[in-house]
Amino acid sequence: MTAGTSAHVEDVTPLPPRPLSRVLFRQWWRELVFLHWAADPGEVARLLPPGTFPDLHLGRAYVGLVFFRMDQLAVGRGPALPYLGSFGEVNVRLYSRDALGRRGVVFRSLDCDRLLPVLTARAAFGLPYRWARIHARRTGSGISYDCLRRDGSGAGARVRAEVSPEPYEANALEEFLTCRWGLHARLRGRTYYLPNTHPRWTFNRAELTSYDETAIAAAGLSAPRGNPVSVLYAPGVPVRFGAPLRLPR
Repeated sequence: MTAGTSAHVEDVTPLPPRPLSRVLFRQWWRELVFLHWAADPGEVARLLPPGTFPDLHLGRAYVGLVFFRMDQLAVGRGPALPYLGSFGEVNVRLYSRDALGRRGVVFRSLDCDRLLPVLTARAAFGLPYRWARIHARRTGSGISYDCLRRDGSGAGARVRAEVSPEPYEANALEEFLTCRWGLHARLRGRTYYLPNTHPRWTFNRAELTSYDETAIAAAGLSAPRGNPVSVLYAPGVPVRFGAPLRLPR
């Protein structure tokens, strides 16, 4: 088997291709705004953890900038955590595959406005969380997010969009970018896959009013040129994560 290939690559499916053996934690993702740009596959490959490689759509790699509110974070079957279980998040993500053919997400940064979840996720899962100031606002049909890291780097992102009540059917590229049933990450010298499940996405038509970002370049990628190739709004889904699975050495 050569690098970048697998015996079988799982299909892009609107529902999870496999059940979770057990639930590690639960959460809601609410009022999501997805922005995506094409990215250089070679540049993406250098930023992925060992054992994974770029997942391409018609030969192209993509980088996503995703704004949303995390809500009702809970461990196992326990109750949702008060205060600490709800926060704003903005992440920069890439798209990956592993040798078992599982498609996933690789997070290059995850900005969060609660310090304890940042420290916990970094220690427990090796995820690149950053403490940030995030302000989310919804007024009528308008939605906005403002994010600025607290480390003095000036890295952050801002988006303004108008959301229509009219449903929107994702195209093939957008399904490829959003129908992701796990993440790949690196912890203590080993790459692992963390599976997740959630109901089928529903989207509404959204028009991008404005955006500004420095988070993508801060995540080690070239700053995107031009407007996003895709803008999506989703009201939200309840999400469950399973236990991490190590990739074969």
